[in-house]
Amino acid sequence: MPASTLQMRILTLGPLATNCYIVFCSETREALIIDPGWDARQILAMVRALDLRVRYVVNTHAHWDHIGANAAVVEATGAPLALHPADRPLLEAKGGADWWSIPLPPSPPPDLELQDGEVLEVGKLQFQVLWTPGHTPGHISLYEAQAGVVLDGDVLFARGIGRTDLPGGDYETLMRSIREKLLTLPDETRVYPGHGPPTTIGQERAANPFLEFLE
Repeated sequence: MPASTLQMRILTLGPLATNCYIVFCSETREALIIDPGWDARQILAMVRALDLRVRYVVNTHAHWDHIGANAAVVEATGAPLALHPADRPLLEAKGGADWWSIPLPPSPPPDLELQDGEVLEVGKLQFQVLWTPGHTPGHISLYEAQAGVVLDGDVLFARGIGRTDLPGGDYETLMRSIREKLLTLPDETRVYPGHGPPTTIGQERAANPFLEFLE
C-alpha cells in the first residue's frame, strides 16, 4: 500500500486546542475520526466536503476535551464509537468536565471495546491498536505501519509528554508505554499527537528532554 493511500485532515478545536483527526483511505473514501473533542459541525462539514464514509469514531482516551462531540458525530455518521474499556468509567463521568464546571453533553457508550494488538480496517488502511496507558488507564494509540504513522493522543508530544497528575494518571506507566510501545517504532514514524504539531519518533528519541534517561 503506498503511503499516499492514507490521507488526513487535522482540525484543532476547543479551548485546549485539541487535535481532531479525520484519517481516510483515498481509494475507498472510508474514514476514521479520532478524538472529536469539540465543534461537531466543523468535523461533519469536513466529512461531507471530502465525501467520506466514517467507519469508526475512536477516542484515544476519555478526557473531556477529546470526547465532547462524540454524541453528535456518532449520531450523524452512524459509525460505532470505539474506546478501551479501562477508560469507560472516565467516559461515563463526561471526561472529568464536571471537575472544571465545563458543560458537556454525555457521550453514548462505546460500541467497540478496543484491545491491545487488534486491528481496525478502514478501506485499505490497517490501524493497530497500541495500549499506551499512563495519561489515563485506557489510553490507546493507533499505528498504521505501511504509512508510517502513529496517532498517539496525549502520550508523546513534540518535546513533551502527557501529564500524569489527573485522576488515573501514572508517570511510571506513561514512561513504560513510551519506551515499550512508541520508541520501538521506526525512527521515521510520524507522530500525530492530541495537542500541538506533529513530530517523529526519531526526533523525540534524540531531542525530547523528558526521554533523556529513558533508554
